Amino acid sequence: MLKFLKRSAKGVSAPHDKPTAVLDTVKMPVPEQVVIPMSMHIGAPAEPVVQKGDAVKVGTLIGKAGGFVSANIYSSVSGTVKEVKPAFHMVNGAVCKAVVIVSDGEQTVDPDCVPPEVTDKKSLLAAIQACGLVGVGGAGFPTHVKLAADTIDTLIINGAECEPYLSTDTREMLECSDTIISGIKAVMEHCKIGHCIIGIEGNKPECIRLLTSLTEKMSGVEVKELPMRYPQGAEKTLIETCTGREVPQLTEAGKPGLPADCGCVIMNVTSVSTLGKYMKTGIPLVTKRLTVEGDAIAKPQNIEVPIGALYRDVVEACGGIKEGVTLGKVIFGGPMMGGASPGMDFPVLKQNNGLILFSKEKASIPEPGPCIRCGRCITACPMGLEPVHIAEAFEQKDYDRLEKCNVDLCVACGSCTYACPAKRLISQNTTLAKAWYLKTKREKGGK
Repeated sequence: MLKFLKRSAKGVSAPHDKPTAVLDTVKMPVPEQVVIPMSMHIGAPAEPVVQKGDAVKVGTLIGKAGGFVSANIYSSVSGTVKEVKPAFHMVNGAVCKAVVIVSDGEQTVDPDCVPPEVTDKKSLLAAIQACGLVGVGGAGFPTHVKLAADTIDTLIINGAECEPYLSTDTREMLECSDTIISGIKAVMEHCKIGHCIIGIEGNKPECIRLLTSLTEKMSGVEVKELPMRYPQGAEKTLIETCTGREVPQLTEAGKPGLPADCGCVIMNVTSVSTLGKYMKTGIPLVTKRLTVEGDAIAKPQNIEVPIGALYRDVVEACGGIKEGVTLGKVIFGGPMMGGASPGMDFPVLKQNNGLILFSKEKASIPEPGPCIRCGRCITACPMGLEPVHIAEAFEQKDYDRLEKCNVDLCVACGSCTYACPAKRLISQNTTLAKAWYLKTKREKGGK
């Protein structure tokens, strides 16, 4: 029997602070070199297929998928491979192989980049895998894997973009609506999905109007205006809002529930657009649009960058740090779910969608006060969890109690921390509790 965790909470009213939403995307000048990690996705790392001295072009395969749950990786510049080395690929300290490429500045496209022939689901999934497409909205889950399920009757396109500051998906909808539509058509036709819902938060009326006009004659496709409440774009929240269905906590087989278990699959709006572009041009996923924002950046903007470009080169392309401002913090992603980077020498990954640069003053963290048991963290949690009990169980290293608290369902959205009047680091502590619980579960032989 399926097990559900009833959720009555709906997140928080985070500010809609997106001044870059009205700015057209600009293209970053080609950097002198890029550092492209072989792990930019959930699953097995890709295996490098190039070596020092090799000439590459834009779209040349440099990393072959290491299994079904993996993704191909391509050169984002034309030039010469400088080295293949172990490197910190993300600011969480994880290490994997990375291909360092010195650019020739020409951006010559590999002649092997030709549009794929897609006639059925099998060839569509092969094309998606060949493209190197993953969930570019944040999670980095290989797209061909989640579309392989045979239980899907509803395709949900995530255009919520509920994080403050970020406006990359907004610009995708306004600038690339044609490839969004062609990507949707391909998935619906070849995966035999009869219903598609494009979910867009109500604070993006231009996007709603445009996609409504483009889909009004498309059978089975509708645009749904979503409530303006963070985290509206979270997977399980989005499914509930769009369909009224709930992803089960556990399936009948005792495994964690997935969207496919309630007949849904979610694609980020930029992911489905990337598919549309690949089917049109044959050029795989090699660039990423970022929102570069914050009170410390000289020229906030949406900028298209080669994957593997270093943060420092992206910041320089946006005018650098404001004169007279002391940089306090660099966040990759949005301010709610993003992570703080210890430096500028990290590469842009497939799933990055923003760089937020705060001054020392704005980045200062208030001293947390004592918990007053107000319950606002519980009210804010979109998963219906109880962070107070999780914190107590984690402090006592009580595995069984953490299991009863469903700590593994935390999506690290940060709503609890945002809502806390005492400014306690609730989300961060819950993330540590979840990591400890999952590590202990593996040690006990659980899956």
